[in-house]
Amino acid sequence: MAHGVMAAGTEATAAIAERFGAHVIAEDGSVNRAVLGPIVFGDKAARRDLEAIIHPAVYRSIEVGLRAFARLDDKGLAVVEIPLLYETGHAPDFDRVIATVCTSEMQLARLVERGVSETQARLIIAAQMPAEEKAARADFVIRTDGTPAGTDAQVERILTLLLQ
Repeated sequence: MAHGVMAAGTEATAAIAERFGAHVIAEDGSVNRAVLGPIVFGDKAARRDLEAIIHPAVYRSIEVGLRAFARLDDKGLAVVEIPLLYETGHAPDFDRVIATVCTSEMQLARLVERGVSETQARLIIAAQMPAEEKAARADFVIRTDGTPAGTDAQVERILTLLLQ
């Protein structure tokens, strides 16, 4: 959803262009995250400004999606992935929180595998609450630094508990 609110023609994209300059807008009119990333991860005030633009739009989208889901199946289970849930103060908005965590070394390696420079990856990780702190606050924790089968088993166990 964060990517969606930074698409061409959105209010958030216009606000981002106004705050950070037209050079952060790609040719297609969306936010060029590769240009904006180094700006906001290198400057806490800039990151806070970006978050003040994006987070309200993202949470409005989540709310709309959950209301629509509830109309379809009020007994169902909806999962929302929010990397900055605790940082935004929205954890109380949800019935349960599941934190997915791995070692910081693995987190760094995964970002680099996705094409993020090591320097940029370290800035991204530093901007977030430590994974172990998220795990301590969460209702459930899934360790993702093991095997895929081990991760799947943890998901199944939690899903079974939530559906009871």
